[in-house]
Parts: sequence; structure tokens; C-alpha cells
Amino acid sequence: MACSETEPPEQETLRRWEREQAQLKANVIEEDTEEWQKDSTFAGLERVGGVDLSYVKGNDTVACASLVVLSYPDLEVLYEDCQMVTVSAPYVAGYLAFREAPFLVEAAQRLQEREPGLRPQVLLVDGNGVLHHRGFGVACHLGVLTGLPCIGVAKNLLQVDGLAKDEQHKGQIRDLQMGGDVFPLRGTSGRVLGMALRSYKKSTKPIYVSVGHRTCLESAVRLVQSCCRYRIPEPIRQLQADIRSREYIRKHLSSPLGGTSPGPGRKEEAEPKH
Repeated sequence: MACSETEPPEQETLRRWEREQAQLKANVIEEDTEEWQKDSTFAGLERVGGVDLSYVKGNDTVACASLVVLSYPDLEVLYEDCQMVTVSAPYVAGYLAFREAPFLVEAAQRLQEREPGLRPQVLLVDGNGVLHHRGFGVACHLGVLTGLPCIGVAKNLLQVDGLAKDEQHKGQIRDLQMGGDVFPLRGTSGRVLGMALRSYKKSTKPIYVSVGHRTCLESAVRLVQSCCRYRIPEPIRQLQADIRSREYIRKHLSSPLGGTSPGPGRKEEAEPKH
């Protein structure tokens, strides 16, 4: 699409993203669609996937796009795919998926081509789902594009719809006494956008679970909890900077940039500045 002569190209890109995001959002399904979701023990669920994009430290244009598939309920690695990518799309708060999702969709497509029998039955995404500025975070984006049930799992609270890390929120966190304890993230609109979950008994910090696609919130929380050996669920923890992506980057880059970071905007996406 040609850019308007009277409008900066970045504004035209933002308008295009707004239209595309609204079109994709119309396809989000916020309810269970799979037989295994109907069973309290998730009988029939055998493969859980996780995806993440980790940036090379000091370089916000080079990243490692990673996908892992774990057995369920044993949580043993069945498949992993890490690939270095060049990120060219700019970071804009609320539109993180347009920067990162294409590489994660490609990882899912490679899996389908190489090992179709290992296709995950659900994806856990390092980011938010309907807990988002416009109700369509990266977990929703990936869910609609891949057709897979998706769940957003964020480490920080996205402060939207009146949600804030205020004294009330801190008090609710203190009231989470046991692993599996939760409280709803209800915005000023009255809508429950997600759940704060104490996923691990020794962790004092919750994680924030939200619907991505083809799952209800209750099922999403139960599944995430069942995948937690530590604070972060295994399908995502396996991809964090200190495990697989860092090892991959060290092997494939001969420069001193061997570390990884969350990338530009990741903190702002979770904790927007006001």
C-alpha cells in the first residue's frame, strides 16, 4: 500500500495495523473448543507448545525465535526449533504482535512441515491475550493466525482498563497464600480480563493469565497451573533467555553479543508508562 504524500509512513503503517488488528480480533473465540478441555484432568491432551522471541543483548533488530513442544502431563521436550531472525518492524505499544508474531507463525509452520505429528494442541505465549489495550494481544494474534488454542502468560501486569499496581493490587497479591490461588483482573469496564495466579508455592510474584484463542479463562488458568514446576510454566520457561535461546545464540553468533533480553517494548508492553 502506497503511503500518503501528506502523512508520514509510520502513521500509514499504524493505520494499517489498526485495521488488521480489528479484523483479526473479530475471529477470537473465548471459549473451550476441544474435547480435552472438557475433562478436569485434560484427558486427551498430549502436547503443549510454547513460543517466545528473545533479542540479542544490545541489538533490538536481531532475535531468536523459538518454539518448543512438551509432552503432557510429563512436560518432557518432544521438539524444539530456534532460529535467528532480523526484526525490522518498529515497536509500537499495543502492536507488539506485528513486530514478533510473523516469526512465531513461521516456526509453527516449520513444525507442521517437519513433524506434523508433534503439532501442539495448545500454545502458551509469553505475553497477553485479551488482557490488552484493545483486547487483542499477541496470544490472540497467534491463536487466530495458527488456528491453535492459545493462552497468554505475562510476568508483569498490563495496566489497562483501570488495572493498576496500586495498594489494592499489592494486597490481593499478598492474599495469594498457596500455589494455585488466584484473583480476577477486573477492569473498570466490569470485564474480567484475566487472572493473577500464584503458580508456584515458593513464588511471591504472580503470573498473569489471559485468554488468547479457543479457550475459556477457567481452563486456561488450570492448564497453566498444571504446567508449572516453578513460577513460569515449562513450555515458556524452556524458552527464556537463560535456557534454550541463550544457548542457541551462543552457538550461532561468534560475537560477544551472546546474551538475550526481552527486547524493546516488552517492559512497556507489560508496564506502560503513563
